[in-house]
Amino acid sequence: MTDFEADAIVVGAGLAGLVATHELVKAGRRVLVLDQENRANLGGQAFWSLGGLLFVNSPEQRRLGIKDSYELALRDWLDSAGFDREDEDLWARKWAEAYVRFATYEKRDYLHELGLRVTPLVGWAERGGGKAGGHGNSVPRFHLTWGTGPEVVRVFAEPVLAAEQRGQVRFAFRHQVDELVETDGVVTGVRGTVLEPSDLPRGKKSSRVAAGEFELSASAVLVSSGGIGHNHELVRQNWPVDRLGPAPQTMIPGVPAHVDGRMIGISEAAGARVVNRDRMWHYVEGIHNWDPIWPDHAIRIIPGPSSMWFDANGQRLPAPNFPGFDTLQTLKAVLSTGYDYSWFVLTQSILEKEFMLSGSEQNPDITGKDLKQTLLSRAAKGAPGPVDAFKRHGVDFVVADDLATLVDGMNKIARGPALDVSTLERQIVARDLEVGNRYSKDLQLMAVANARKFVGDRVARVAKPHRILDPAHGPLIAVRLNILTRKTLGGVQTDLDSRVLRADGAPLPGLYAAGEVAGFGGGGVHGYNALEGTFLGGCIFSGRAAGRAMARAVE
Repeated sequence: MTDFEADAIVVGAGLAGLVATHELVKAGRRVLVLDQENRANLGGQAFWSLGGLLFVNSPEQRRLGIKDSYELALRDWLDSAGFDREDEDLWARKWAEAYVRFATYEKRDYLHELGLRVTPLVGWAERGGGKAGGHGNSVPRFHLTWGTGPEVVRVFAEPVLAAEQRGQVRFAFRHQVDELVETDGVVTGVRGTVLEPSDLPRGKKSSRVAAGEFELSASAVLVSSGGIGHNHELVRQNWPVDRLGPAPQTMIPGVPAHVDGRMIGISEAAGARVVNRDRMWHYVEGIHNWDPIWPDHAIRIIPGPSSMWFDANGQRLPAPNFPGFDTLQTLKAVLSTGYDYSWFVLTQSILEKEFMLSGSEQNPDITGKDLKQTLLSRAAKGAPGPVDAFKRHGVDFVVADDLATLVDGMNKIARGPALDVSTLERQIVARDLEVGNRYSKDLQLMAVANARKFVGDRVARVAKPHRILDPAHGPLIAVRLNILTRKTLGGVQTDLDSRVLRADGAPLPGLYAAGEVAGFGGGGVHGYNALEGTFLGGCIFSGRAAGRAMARAVE
C-alpha cells in the first residue's frame, strides 16, 4: 500500500463505508478502504437485508392515500426513541431531527439519482404500542427496494468500483485493524494484521490466521465497521436486564460472523466516547435457517398481524404484543415468563398471505428484479417458495391437521414446559367466536380490521379474518420463535459531521464514525426503539455526512 497516498482511510467496506467513499470520490479525494473480509463481502450486512427504507411523504405513500409529514414522522420518532439521557442523548436527538428531515426532503431523491427504485406498495412496519403518543409508525412508511439489499449496495458500489479502476480508490481486503494510530493527539492512521487469503463465498465465516502486519496513514480515518450482533458475549455483557429482563440463554444471530464489534473497543481505546451500550434491537420472531450461510444463521419472520402469539407456557401474549407491533415490548413479555422462546399458531391461509422472510436471499423474485416472477410468486395460490421451504424443512415449524397433533409436535421441540392442548384450545376458540362479526372486543382482531382499511395491507399483507380452527383454512401451523440478535443502537458518539467525540465532548481530531458502530449517528439516533426501514437509511445518512465532512477536512 506504500505506493498509494490516501487522503482518507475507511475502515469497513459495508454500506456506510461505501457511501462515505462515494462522497469522498465525488469531491476528488483518494480513498483507501480496509476490510477484514474478502472482496466477496463488499457491502457487508446490507447485502443480506430486505432493503427496507423509511421515506416520509413519498410519492408512493401519496398514491396510496397515506397522509404523512415531517411533523408526524418526527413525533413518531421522538416518542419511540424516548430520549432520556441528557448527555448521552445530546447528539442522538440532533441526529434524529436531521435524519427525519433527510427522510422527508432529500433521501428519496438522493437515492433515485443513483438509480435506486422502490416497489409501489408501502409496508406498515412496527405499528406500535397502541397509543397515538407512544412508540410506532402512525402510518405505513416502509418502502421496499426493488432489488432488496444487493441493489442498495450496488448503487454505491458501482461508482466506487469505477473510481478503483481510475486509481482513485484502493481496497485492502483481509486487513484487520487492531489499533488507531495517534500523533500528538490526532488520529493519523491505522495499524493491524493482514489475514491469510480467503476465497470463501460471501457471508461464510473466515479464518483469523495472521499472514503479516500493516501500518497506514491518512489525514482522516473513518470507522464504519458495524455493530456487535454476532458477538453474543458482548450482547450479554451489555444486555439491559433492568429494562428487558435477563438475557436469553438461547440466541441466534441474524448477521454474519464478522459482525463482531471489535472496532467499538478499539475506537474507545483511542479516546472515542462510547454511549448507550445497553440499547440494542433484537427480534422475537427468529427461526433457524434450514440452509445456513453463516454459523447459527437465523432468519426473521416479518409477520402480518393475524397469527395468535403464545408464550412458552401456552398463554396468549397480552395486548398490544401482536405480530409486527412493538418489538422490544414483546421481547420483554416473552422473557418475563422465564423462557426465551414463544409460539405463533396460525393457519395455512395466514401463512400464505402474511409471512415474509427477512433477507435478500429469501426473496429471490424481488432481489432479482424479476417482475413476472414477483407477480406470479405473490399472487399464486400457496405460500411463496422460500416460506414454503421453511414450512417443510425448518426445525421450528410444526404442521398438523388438528390441534392435538399440533400441540404434540410443539412439545417435541419445546425448550421449556409441556403445553396443554385444552389451554390452547380454550384461548383459540374464544378468539374464533369473535370472528363472526365485523367488530370485536378482541384487540388483535380490531387491529387486523384497522390494518385491512389500508389498501396495501388488504391486497398484499393481511389475511381476511377467519377461524383458526376452521379446517377450510388448514392445515394448522405452529412456529417456535427464538430471540434473533440484530442491531446495535448505541455506539461511538459523533457530531452532525460524523466527527468522533471524546469524553469531554470535543472532537477527536482526524477520526470519524458512521453506520452501526456510531449507533447509526450520534451514538444512538434511534434511542430505545426503531421505526424500521431506518437501519440502511442510517448507514446512508451518516456515511454521507462523514464522507462530505472528511472531504472538506482534507482540502
